[in-house]
Amino acid sequence: MNLSNKEILEKANAAITEGDNEGFLSFCTDDTEWTFVGDMTLQGKEAVRQYMAKTYVEPPRFMVENLIAEGEFVTAIGKISMKNEHGKMIDYAYCDVWRFRDGKMTGLKAFVIETGSRSKQ
Repeated sequence: MNLSNKEILEKANAAITEGDNEGFLSFCTDDTEWTFVGDMTLQGKEAVRQYMAKTYVEPPRFMVENLIAEGEFVTAIGKISMKNEHGKMIDYAYCDVWRFRDGKMTGLKAFVIETGSRSKQ
């Protein structure tokens, strides 16, 4: 069954919300590259795995507002909330531009802006 790039991203995102980092990573190429604009770049699946283990101790909560697909790219625009290193819930707005190759996510350019924090949760 061939899934569209949009469907692949939706399945990968579902794995993240369930805390299934390895399930998410199964949708990535081994040489995936993630660039968080103005912050850092992760080279390869192992670097992403380590990032996720540290950053997603508790699965993030996110709401995708728009998914726009064109050719080998899918752009996701939305909101994400995750706990920082002190356990405080932080809210962000994001725009992720995913590049696909052979049915897998091979690149990410992420624009993430903190929009606030919540004192509870």
